[in-house]
Amino acid sequence: MISINMPIIGEDEVKAVVEVLRNGPLTSALGTGPKVTDFEKEFAKFANVSYSIAVNTGTSALHLAIVSAGVKPGDEVILPSFTFVATAEAVVMAGGKPVFVDIDPKSFNINPNKIEEKITPKTKVIMPVDLFGLPADLNPIREIAIDRDLVVIEDAAQAHGAKYSGKPVGLLSDATCWSFYASKNMTTGEGGIITTNNDDMAESLRMLRTHGEKSKYSSLTLGYNYRMSEMQAALGLVQLNKLPSFVAKRTAHAKKLTKLLLKEKRLELPFDTEVMTSGWNLYTVKIKNSDEKERDRIVSALRLNGIGAAVYYVNPVHLMPFYRENFGLYNLPETEKAAKKVFSLPVHPGLQESQIEYIAQTLINLL
Repeated sequence: MISINMPIIGEDEVKAVVEVLRNGPLTSALGTGPKVTDFEKEFAKFANVSYSIAVNTGTSALHLAIVSAGVKPGDEVILPSFTFVATAEAVVMAGGKPVFVDIDPKSFNINPNKIEEKITPKTKVIMPVDLFGLPADLNPIREIAIDRDLVVIEDAAQAHGAKYSGKPVGLLSDATCWSFYASKNMTTGEGGIITTNNDDMAESLRMLRTHGEKSKYSSLTLGYNYRMSEMQAALGLVQLNKLPSFVAKRTAHAKKLTKLLLKEKRLELPFDTEVMTSGWNLYTVKIKNSDEKERDRIVSALRLNGIGAAVYYVNPVHLMPFYRENFGLYNLPETEKAAKKVFSLPVHPGLQESQIEYIAQTLINLL
């Protein structure tokens, strides 16, 4: 089976982790061990920001960013429903209310034109997601946030290596959250990081990830145990060094797939724009004039032919029982259409060119 995503782990990663196991330390009480500190410095350089704060998961990154933005019970956070549940989950964990906005039908990202109508006096944060690796349209979102005195927290869990206006994603947001789960463009097994240029937010995030402490046994605020281990950071340092080559291969595979599939008129293919350049975590296509049944038939047939095609976010968050029952009903037609029509194909760095050709030809034969 050609997997939908696959971590690329070599001897360099193995040696880095073994070195930590042999020589220590394995972790640090304040989350500031030597490997974590080095990883934070290097990731901040990569993201072109002043600060990065490493944590144990991408979900932890989202949660801490929401808390550091001052979200409290009753506050509202605007976000898309067409995303992994952790985006909304982090809001609820902080006591906030997720307010869902429909997506642009081409990019699958939050539609900036739909945001202002959802803003109320309780709105605190706008939370765009760079879905499948394509940056959300941040310029108009940032303009709305400045005009309405709101915080922008970007979910860039899938967007390592993506660019907005030629620069790394995240620079127009107050804080940006990244995941290093095994299916991402780089991995620490599990892990996450928050990047920011905000001095106060960075200080708050460091305390929040370690029981609210600046020094041991002296909690200044309520905090959490969200530290990244030294082993995760050691793995992350090696992966970060390889990330440009990983993204270059993903981009080349995506371009090849587009070239091969362009003649199939029933497919809407993913794309870059002059402003938004994808990191190509996934290659997500939409079948025109189709329904959920046909989409599922094609995905099943692809899998029977050894291609690990996958359907992501088949249940948008606003339709999940917990969120529907606790936060009400929403009319999000583009979100619900996308959930029934899209599926994703592999473009990870481990693929061979012959496999890209096989994926394209098999899909064409099935349409």
